[in-house]
Amino acid sequence: MALKILDDCIICGKCEPICPTEAIFLGEDIFEIDPDKCVECIGYFDEPQCHAVCPVDVIKRIENDTE
Repeated sequence: MALKILDDCIICGKCEPICPTEAIFLGEDIFEIDPDKCVECIGYFDEPQCHAVCPVDVIKRIENDTE
């Protein structure tokens, strides 16, 4: 499983520097999460930090990259 930033991202930039695996990057229109790098902060924090700092709650868990 990984996390995904939805299209409603306001590009505030709070999520990118807090990611311990550098999985978050600025895509063409919004920030995106590389599912191959995202570990949902397991081994680093008790909860995904990007989700915790997102002011518009647009970071969601996904089962695979087709959702």
